[in-house]
Amino acid sequence: MDAVLMSRIQFAANISFHILFPTITIALGWLLLWFRLRFNRTGDQAYMDAYFFWVKIFALSFGMGVVSGITMSFQFGTNWPGFMESVGNIAGPLLAYEILTAFFLEAVFLGIMLYGSRRVSGTVHTTATFLVAFGTTMSAFWILVLNSWMHTPQGFEMRDGVAYATDWLAIIFNPSMPYRVVHMLLASGLTVAFLVAGVSAFRWLAGDRRHGNFLTLRTGLTLGAILIPLQILAGDLHGLNTLEHQPQKVAAMEGNWETGSRVPLLLFALPDEEARENRFELAIPGGASLILTHQVDGVVPGLNDFVADDGASLHPPVAPVFFAFRIMIGVGLAMLAVSWVGAWMMWRRRDINRPLAYILVPMALSGWVATLAGWYTTEIGRQPWLVSGVLKTSDAVAALPASSVGTTLAAYLLVYAGLIAAYLSVIVALALKAARTPHEAPPGEDDPGMHADPAMTIGTGSASHG
Repeated sequence: MDAVLMSRIQFAANISFHILFPTITIALGWLLLWFRLRFNRTGDQAYMDAYFFWVKIFALSFGMGVVSGITMSFQFGTNWPGFMESVGNIAGPLLAYEILTAFFLEAVFLGIMLYGSRRVSGTVHTTATFLVAFGTTMSAFWILVLNSWMHTPQGFEMRDGVAYATDWLAIIFNPSMPYRVVHMLLASGLTVAFLVAGVSAFRWLAGDRRHGNFLTLRTGLTLGAILIPLQILAGDLHGLNTLEHQPQKVAAMEGNWETGSRVPLLLFALPDEEARENRFELAIPGGASLILTHQVDGVVPGLNDFVADDGASLHPPVAPVFFAFRIMIGVGLAMLAVSWVGAWMMWRRRDINRPLAYILVPMALSGWVATLAGWYTTEIGRQPWLVSGVLKTSDAVAALPASSVGTTLAAYLLVYAGLIAAYLSVIVALALKAARTPHEAPPGEDDPGMHADPAMTIGTGSASHG
């Protein structure tokens, strides 16, 4: 492998590991706020038990995200100096906005959120939880603004190979930004929904049939059942936007070689980029045209339109994009089926059965799988560009020996494998401990943060109805 490919794989490994944890903390912060507000409303200790259990996982995930994010940022200097040299005037301020408006909020108020219930009032503790949740969302917003701009850049001009901002509003509100932000926030919500449902199902299998575990299990399944149809709609709108601005990516996603109408939807195929055809196709006639253009006769772009005169490919590698996209869709459909069946059981039967519990446990990580598959579809689908139409990936990489990059990549992978194993083992240990403990170890009932505050409430209903 050459240094460019090795550097790409190394950055992909770093960002793949990093993205797992913000995907949890973005939505989990809001779920913690929900638990806190419901406690304020009902005074039901089960909501605070849920809060104190999941705030531990939030803190663990937050710490892992911060550390892996710092490691990832080093990559810009060590492996990709051409990125900042070319577009640093735009990327730098956007990354600074993330730190100034988001990371400071998270860092300042996380301590109050974790430990302040013994020292501050319920109102202050609830407010701190809100500010941390808001900070994680703003952090995601600025990162997604930069990522979206890299896909659909505007609001700048190039001078001697360097990008200079001419319209910051155009940069921030670039054509793909709203779709990426909504798609990612919903992905985070689904990741947390299935993590909560899966861990609660694990506790259920361990014998925990208490009201508190029922509450979190129902919350996770209900949240998943609500968000997955919204994600399907957001994904459809995002696909239409991608078709307009990045047709070569859509062609790779669909494995379509020739531009035409009534293009079939490939359920399975083996794309052969050398022969420029697919093998072993299993397809629905006209399906791709209908989904992408909402018309059976709609025209879908073909990969053969994106080849230079000298034969060089101007489209992304087909197989990774093609299969990553189908993994994302497949996991999404599984989420739809499992969450709807589970939500129906919880609301009608007030319980789940053992087969569903066994399905929910591995589905706890389904959000990670779908997020990574979607991320690979998006980022590999941008190739050969680092910033579409502005900066090619090969022009931004550092002149490093492939062997050096391979050595550091192997070290990263070993460390990350150990950290993932440790992270999951801690969650399992926390779940088993919670299943065998009457209550989480909250502050004493006389501590100020444990006083329900009716002024900081949400929803209706009594404690007995959750």
